[in-house]
Amino acid sequence: MSKRQMVNSIEELCSSQEVLISTGSGGVGKTTTAAALGAVAATELGIKVLVLTVDPAKRLASALGLQQFGNVETRVPAEAFSQAGVSPRGQMWAAMLDTKQSWDDLIRQHAPDATTRDTILANPLYQNITGKFIQSHDYVAMERLYEIHTSGKYDLIVVDTPPTRNALDFLDAPDRMADFFSSKLLRWLIAPYRSKMVNFASKPFYMVADRILGTQFLQDIAEFFILFQTMYDGFVERAQAVTTLMGGPETSFVVVSTLEVAPSREADFFLDLLTERGYHVGALILNKVLPEYLREESGTKSAKVLCDDAAETAKAVSLAMESEDLVPRLEYMFREIGNSFLNYQVVARREAEQSAMLGEKAALTRSVPYFDEDIHSLEGLLRLGMKIWN
Repeated sequence: MSKRQMVNSIEELCSSQEVLISTGSGGVGKTTTAAALGAVAATELGIKVLVLTVDPAKRLASALGLQQFGNVETRVPAEAFSQAGVSPRGQMWAAMLDTKQSWDDLIRQHAPDATTRDTILANPLYQNITGKFIQSHDYVAMERLYEIHTSGKYDLIVVDTPPTRNALDFLDAPDRMADFFSSKLLRWLIAPYRSKMVNFASKPFYMVADRILGTQFLQDIAEFFILFQTMYDGFVERAQAVTTLMGGPETSFVVVSTLEVAPSREADFFLDLLTERGYHVGALILNKVLPEYLREESGTKSAKVLCDDAAETAKAVSLAMESEDLVPRLEYMFREIGNSFLNYQVVARREAEQSAMLGEKAALTRSVPYFDEDIHSLEGLLRLGMKIWN
């Protein structure tokens, strides 16, 4: 399928793409939507689907009928689908990024030789640095996605990213990592350990650094990055490959939002950003949307009648109930119901305008109504997924 070919449903989007990246601000149902897409795709399309979460939230496991899951992909048991009342035609798998394990695997895979590999893994700064320095979590998440995609084990990978602003780090991580390993700061740090000749102008820098950080610390960090730079070419090559995957015809973004002010602004911002970068926005999913009947003109008329004629209606009802004492309370209740409907109608119409504006920036827009209860089971995920499927 051509990248710009229009799709008419989420079903078509899941059928035509190999990677769907779910993104949005925090608290809008991004993780739940990603899992719902994966569950319905496995059920309806008969394909092998992986839901990969790089968001640390672990609530997804219980909803999928799993005790836990981590870096290694875990299959959602058939019994979980049976309990939800369906028989999937395909398979659903889940994985959550384990940063340390992924970095260890990355080192083992790309170190030029066994000695370099073992020295890096044994370096006293390795665990702390790989856990904390410049987008290491985001970079290794992109590496993991690339690795899984190129393995060809899954027909569709649905990626649950961190909240929107953090998702920018997720997208930029490969290039930032490559830039870091060629940065002037890093060259300054390791220069004395590459050569005994230190520039006179730079001597004060090393003297201050040595006094503050200590000689052993500088030696450890220099050794670590010198060894890491032996994999520099591999990092750059993989960064380019990941960037190509993100913008390629096999990948689409699914932006998830509510129509509240702050989340919708985040969605608008990210939709523009994705378009500027040339990424394909396959769908906009709007959660917790007020129902269409609130915007109907007949509802407006009924609500106004309820408000204007509250006193007469209350008298008629109390007469039928043979209880005149209820008149004041009934009048108050009818007027409140009418006003409440009109207030919700204002919000619903604003939502419709906001939805139309945001929808112009995505190939497809789907809305999910308020659910009576929080989604905490596979049955709930499937119910949500089917609301947006066609």
